[in-house]
Amino acid sequence: MAVDYKALKDGGFMRQVQKNHFSMRLKVVGGNITASQLAVIAQISEKYGDGHVHLTSRQGVEIPFIRLEDVDTVKEELKKGGVDTGVCGPRVRTVTACQGSAICGSGCIDTYPLAVEISERYFGRELPHKFKFGVTGCMNNCLKAEENDMGIKGGYGVKWIPEDCTLCGVCTKACRDGALTQTENEIVLDKDKCTNCGRCVKACPFNAWEGKSGYLVSFGGNFGNVIAKGQQFLPIIHDKETLFRVADAALAFFDRNGKSGERFRVSIERAGWDTFKREMEEAYHG
Repeated sequence: MAVDYKALKDGGFMRQVQKNHFSMRLKVVGGNITASQLAVIAQISEKYGDGHVHLTSRQGVEIPFIRLEDVDTVKEELKKGGVDTGVCGPRVRTVTACQGSAICGSGCIDTYPLAVEISERYFGRELPHKFKFGVTGCMNNCLKAEENDMGIKGGYGVKWIPEDCTLCGVCTKACRDGALTQTENEIVLDKDKCTNCGRCVKACPFNAWEGKSGYLVSFGGNFGNVIAKGQQFLPIIHDKETLFRVADAALAFFDRNGKSGERFRVSIERAGWDTFKREMEEAYHG
């Protein structure tokens, strides 16, 4: 009986150099795995693999040395234990995320719930080539948002509240972009220099800065055979409805303009960045 290796790869089973052995990719969203899932993964690795797992560069988990004859059994036992297999091939891959504002003091957005929403909406969707989302909570950029086909970075839209300000100067020292200037009577914000990092909000001891959390989106990042930084050109997005409208438009653009085996950035470059930016701006404005 012929083995459909393509179907196996699409379902997360990647051929090893050892004949009829596979490294099985698991579905991990936002880097989070429960303790009970870890126990199941360990059990499967010991029972059907060689007793070790591999942690990928994109927060994934792989169990190597799964034999061809055990593939279906392993999938069934994993599913019973609450663990799903991942995907490979030309489709939306695992969504990565840092810990975000729920845990990290630097975070501007709650990253994990957003990663789950993105995964539920897009994971496994077929496209001309693989497509990666990455969600990072702040300008520290631990998740390297711009390496992704679509990167989402947490930020703040900021507003100075003069009646609460003592002109102590803490915010101007915290700003790393030279966007704040202090005079005898006020703090002046240069919006062209502001990167929405929110450090002024977090540093102010008197709550004289108001911060509204939002999403800074970049497109066309690539860290494979071709290395390119994703471009950010939209204003900060403050609501998920707009964010997902933009994401829908980006994937639709790739579907419509991409060629088989061509990464998202290459499709954008061939269709023209001006065309792509115009469509994303239209989606942004609804």
